[in-house]
Amino acid sequence: MADWKERLGVVYSTNPNFEYDNGEQEQVATLPKDRQNLRVWRDTHGRAGKVATVVKGFVGSDDDLTELGKTLKRKIGVGGSVKDGEIIIQGENRDRVLQILLDEGYSKSKKV
Repeated sequence: MADWKERLGVVYSTNPNFEYDNGEQEQVATLPKDRQNLRVWRDTHGRAGKVATVVKGFVGSDDDLTELGKTLKRKIGVGGSVKDGEIIIQGENRDRVLQILLDEGYSKSKKV
């Protein structure tokens, strides 16, 4: 394994239990669809006044989140992105996104 290039600048440790942290985070196991607590809302903040629909609260791997984002974009027929644990769908599609999530098996959030 040639990870020595990533460790340049690391000081040698005499601690026998030392483990190098390369900054990678462990992937969280994806919760089942009916246990996800997704929130869907309309947002214009930081988008030059343009409307976007944001889905937040997904618990799981980045690959599964990206796949859900692709599914939503494809079924609605608009663009968007997946960044920082959020799915951003272009336009005001809150009701359509919510209906697609319910059809996919995600449950409505329960008010506490």
